[in-house]
Amino acid sequence: MEVIRLNNMIFYAHHGYYQAERELGQKFEVDVEMECDLSAAMKSDNLSDTINYKTVYQRVSEIFNNYKFNLLESLADRITEEILELYPIHSIRIRVRKPQVSLNGFLDNVEVEIFKKRDA
Repeated sequence: MEVIRLNNMIFYAHHGYYQAERELGQKFEVDVEMECDLSAAMKSDNLSDTINYKTVYQRVSEIFNNYKFNLLESLADRITEEILELYPIHSIRIRVRKPQVSLNGFLDNVEVEIFKKRDA
């Protein structure tokens, strides 16, 4: 199995538990890691034989822009489920980060990671 990664996609969206987060919006960072069989693409050098990462990016963007989530966990799960449904991948790992978190302290970000395998 091979891996395709989309690292540190950045979206501005209005997700969050608190009303201010939903009203003002904030920056989110997303990593998508897909384990899949790329042998056909490696031999053919043809885009139709692989996972088109442009379409993956577009789907993640659509989820950010068309839905509202209170929790990073729900957002990450939605991305995971939709990508598993749309593409012939073996497994997926999603990381969603919120860089600006108000916790009355200092940290780089809060991150939720979800890993799922396709049912056999």
